[in-house]
Amino acid sequence: HVQLVESGGGLVQPGGSLRLSCTVSGFTLDYYTIGWFRRAPGKEREGVSCINRSDGSTYYTDSVKGRFTISTDNAKNTVYLQMNDLKPEDAAVYYCAADRMYYYCSNWGDYEYWGQGTQVAVSL
Repeated sequence: HVQLVESGGGLVQPGGSLRLSCTVSGFTLDYYTIGWFRRAPGKEREGVSCINRSDGSTYYTDSVKGRFTISTDNAKNTVYLQMNDLKPEDAAVYYCAADRMYYYCSNWGDYEYWGQGTQVAVSL
């Protein structure tokens, strides 16, 4: 069955970096588009970044452009989210999700499969 497992969260100081991993099983990344989402306390879930299975094109929400990078390692069936220059407002539970959509990975409401999330805290 389809499973996504996030890891790599933790506590980091402002300006620090973390790399989140999303390891998938039950399918191969060649056939699925992957998105990263986050939910901060008291806020709605938001789409952060995604990568289209069609051509590997990526999308970033404005608040993370230039700081976050999404990448894949198909041999390891893993998607990464490298997060640099972290800010307190980046603190949230981060989720990865998968869908068979071919394009338009930023259609955030269309993702079918979800991981359990990993906590990111940014504080002195």
